[in-house]
Amino acid sequence: MALNYMALAVPLFLLLIGIEYWISKRLGRQLFNFNSSIANMNVGVAERLIDMFTAGSFFFFYDYLQKNYGLFEIRPTLLVWIALILATDFVWYWYHRAGHKINLFWGFHVVHHTSEEFNYTAGTRITIFQAVVRTAFWSVLPLIGFPAPMITTMLIVHGLYPFFTHTQVIGKLGILEYILVTPSHHRVHHASNEAYLDKNFGDMFIIWDKLFGTFAEEKEQPVFGLTKQLDSYSFLWQHFHFLVEIWYSAQQQKGIIAKLKVIFGSPENFDPTVRRIVEKRFLSKNKVRVRSQKFRRYVLVQFTVTVITLFFLLLFEHQEETFLQVMVALVIFVTLINCGAILEQRRWVFYLEFARGALVFITAYHYFPHPTLLFLIWAVLIGGVLYFSTLQKQYLQTIYGR
Repeated sequence: MALNYMALAVPLFLLLIGIEYWISKRLGRQLFNFNSSIANMNVGVAERLIDMFTAGSFFFFYDYLQKNYGLFEIRPTLLVWIALILATDFVWYWYHRAGHKINLFWGFHVVHHTSEEFNYTAGTRITIFQAVVRTAFWSVLPLIGFPAPMITTMLIVHGLYPFFTHTQVIGKLGILEYILVTPSHHRVHHASNEAYLDKNFGDMFIIWDKLFGTFAEEKEQPVFGLTKQLDSYSFLWQHFHFLVEIWYSAQQQKGIIAKLKVIFGSPENFDPTVRRIVEKRFLSKNKVRVRSQKFRRYVLVQFTVTVITLFFLLLFEHQEETFLQVMVALVIFVTLINCGAILEQRRWVFYLEFARGALVFITAYHYFPHPTLLFLIWAVLIGGVLYFSTLQKQYLQTIYGR
């Protein structure tokens, strides 16, 4: 049986997050916030899930470029591997710098910086949008002649390393501070202090920042998050808020040149008042007045089941048919949206339960097309319509309390 052992990264990351949480408690430091940590890991779950469907396409893209347009036929040797890791990090530096300097790219990358806490859960905040943009930048590697197997192997290593730099329980690391990107360096990068803005773009090596004048040493206490905090745990809004802001701002401009300046301009010149406008226009204010924290238990149960489901989905990826993968992925995505909406105490989470139930019934009927199951589906549907208001009231009281 061919198992996907990359799935073991899921429990490994959770274990490391647990260890960091335990150490922070022993040190008497409050480094974790329940809502923020769950929102962070929800983003990571979504990225890992989408990666299951897209990782192969990235490999074939690199392979096609190298075989058809590669300048050289590069063979793997020790020196070539060293050259590849330096080249990979060098390209990352410029991708990352562009992600902070160009509005459109910042719209994809800002998700990683939304968290107001800095710990290993923040290290999981990677989106598929970033993966696509990075691939465009990294396409220079196969064009040089690096083969796809080498590139994808290096990208796995390069993707794992930065997770360990997202922590506050590790101080400065002596001589390593001069060569590698350390937790201290990356704390600067995630800080919204004026002295730290747009600094330390390197992923593995800090030498690029020192070479190109974007290095800053950690001196004052970092304040993490955005210069204007998002103040939302919504899974969808965290992903799309700045893209919506760009769209709205571009709509207000006259002429294609002015619109392009908004799209490809700099975030530091972006009108900060736009966020308040789009939040008022697109975010529902219909919240529940919560008097208890019982909704957190429901979120925690959902997240736990989701992570376990994701682990087995990834582990047995090569044995599952595409239909099951897609349906389970959709259920997970609805659950992630549901968790974010519950953290914000939204009333419309009740409708997501119908969507999730529908996906489960469709999947069940696909594999067990029996008339009894079809009758049960119709009975549940009719009952849901007839007793909609009662069910909604009971549901909201159950998760939010009276």
